[in-house]
Amino acid sequence: MLSYENLKEKPKEFLAATGLTVKEFELVLPIFCLKYAGLFEAGKTRQGKLRQRQAGGGVKERLRIDEDKLLFILVYQKTYPLQTMHGLQFEWSQPQVNYWIHRLMPVLQESLFEMGMTPERDPLAVAENPIGK
Repeated sequence: MLSYENLKEKPKEFLAATGLTVKEFELVLPIFCLKYAGLFEAGKTRQGKLRQRQAGGGVKERLRIDEDKLLFILVYQKTYPLQTMHGLQFEWSQPQVNYWIHRLMPVLQESLFEMGMTPERDPLAVAENPIGK
């Protein structure tokens, strides 16, 4: 299974899988963590219902740490595999991959927007960018 712990020691593979260096990844991570934490109200489930158990009770997530959540969505965004193939990399079924993609993609987009790192959509703005010349 792909994980941040295993991949961070392999800089070439990390860059190939995510499109980011480990250092760049670590710059995005704090903002991603804040945005992800903001998805949930304290004392409520993901569906917005009152908790029956304390936070952390019940079935454990496969993506337990935020680094693995960010890695999962970056690998998907960079390689854009079929969900079944992405599931093979993370040892999941296609429905689980679909669930997490739809859960994490907005968090990644908000994080990159806040950092000013979203892609430029106006071709004229790219052509006039002094960095591109």
